[in-house]
Amino acid sequence: MNKPYEPPFTARPSPTAATHEVLNQAAPATGFNAFEGDEALRGLVMKIAPWAAGKCSALGALAGDEALQDAARLANEFEPQLRTHDRFGQRIDWVEFHPAWHQLMAAAFGHEVHSLAWTTENGNGHFARAALSYLWNQVENGVGCPTGMAYAAVAGFTGKAPFEKWRRMTLAADYDPRRLPLEQKRAAVIGYAMTEKQGGSDLRQTQTTAEFAGSGADGDIYSITGHKWFCSVPVADGFYTLAQTRSGVSCLFVPRFRPDGSLNNFFIQRLKDKCGNRSNASSEIEYRDTWSMLVGEEGRGIREILSHAHLTRLDFAVGSAGLMRQALTLALNHAQTRTAFGKPMAELPMQCNVLADLAIDSEAAMLGALRVARAADGMETNEHERLLSRVATPAMKFWNCQRAPAFVYECVQAHGGNGFIMENPVARLYREAPLNSIWEGTSNMMCMDVLRAMDKDGRCRDALVEELRLHRGANAAYDRFTDDLAGRLALAYPHDGHARMLVTRIALALQAGEMLAHVTPDAAELFIESRLAGGGMHVFGALPDSQALPAIVRRAAVVRH
Repeated sequence: MNKPYEPPFTARPSPTAATHEVLNQAAPATGFNAFEGDEALRGLVMKIAPWAAGKCSALGALAGDEALQDAARLANEFEPQLRTHDRFGQRIDWVEFHPAWHQLMAAAFGHEVHSLAWTTENGNGHFARAALSYLWNQVENGVGCPTGMAYAAVAGFTGKAPFEKWRRMTLAADYDPRRLPLEQKRAAVIGYAMTEKQGGSDLRQTQTTAEFAGSGADGDIYSITGHKWFCSVPVADGFYTLAQTRSGVSCLFVPRFRPDGSLNNFFIQRLKDKCGNRSNASSEIEYRDTWSMLVGEEGRGIREILSHAHLTRLDFAVGSAGLMRQALTLALNHAQTRTAFGKPMAELPMQCNVLADLAIDSEAAMLGALRVARAADGMETNEHERLLSRVATPAMKFWNCQRAPAFVYECVQAHGGNGFIMENPVARLYREAPLNSIWEGTSNMMCMDVLRAMDKDGRCRDALVEELRLHRGANAAYDRFTDDLAGRLALAYPHDGHARMLVTRIALALQAGEMLAHVTPDAAELFIESRLAGGGMHVFGALPDSQALPAIVRRAAVVRH
């Protein structure tokens, strides 16, 4: 029997527009000061460079500022756009950014994140600038590229009169995004274009060429032709680059404008579609008879650029530590303000162990990076610091950058599903975390540099051992570990197949020594027992039983509820 016809179902509007009630969501991580609320960082700055505390506090307030946090979101959501030509068909080679990017750049450069090491008349300037960089990397990481490049660029602006002008403009506590000749600007931004398709980190394989074009008021002038696979900050006012000259690979500086005021031949081919660091425009570029000035000596370009790279590697060790600190702040805030099974998540024993483990790892990363920055302060005046810096800088760059992705992954887990959506800043950090391991030398490159430094000058090894023995007697497990490490360092390594194992031990020993010197005994002991004494299991949340775990978690929180 056929059923009678029934019309299609038509949904009726709800009698009310009310939605469900939202419960048990974490409080926003805003309204805090990333310096004043960070007991470990504040205590270290007050001990080493108290004159910088006011600058750090002013910048630390930005990390907790809701408006600037939203600017960081916008700069990453609305990505840079390449404009190779204008509407009339003329080549312009420019990149358009969301206004939030310019807001962030102005904040970072205005707070001297790029310049303090070179402009202060106080001691420990590199340390103080590193503290600012650490704080800035808790605001927005893409801007950390141009600030770090400007910091390193100053190392090359020496000797010649034209470079004095570039140095002065680069160090200005200002930001001027206009595309104008240097004489018409308030401040300069500097970029780098080094690596090529065929060479990667092996800069000796540079195929770009430069022909000598004469000497004059700007020094030795060269005409460059070639392609660069990665160029940072392609809207910068000037760029360091490498090219083959008659004497070998040389370092050259390419202004965006020629001395006569015309645009230089600097062609942006495309922007890189990167996994993270989306706010920052990385690019491929081409030179075609491009006007440039020689930096340093002809044929000594790799040596020249390594003097810059030493500073950028320091900044990446610091930057990864800052990224980890931001991820920790977000994880702690989430776990302390969201409940599960009747209590705040941070009080659940397993989660408390994870958070405490993350907290001591973050603190160790910060202390290790800032110890390397202190070594940079003594490179010209203190033999121990100079020799230590040659080993400790690549070691700490290797370890902090290597550690960051696993660290941030654990912070995403602390958020659960809420952390795996791009609305949550911890998801952005997860995509960002691998980058610093790649920039300015991969993990393998850093480990090779550590071995090369000790092989070239045995005093570097001696300085490292001397540094570790400063803390001897404070912890028996530390003493055993560093004695064993000293024995390993005395061996001759026929190849670098064991380099990662050795450099990991070096980095952990340096961090442990700083923990013994600067943090609470409970935190230092737990770090050493879990990292040096064989008690760790290569997973966060495997700390030994300790009544101190909740206190470590509370101490690490910068957002107070």
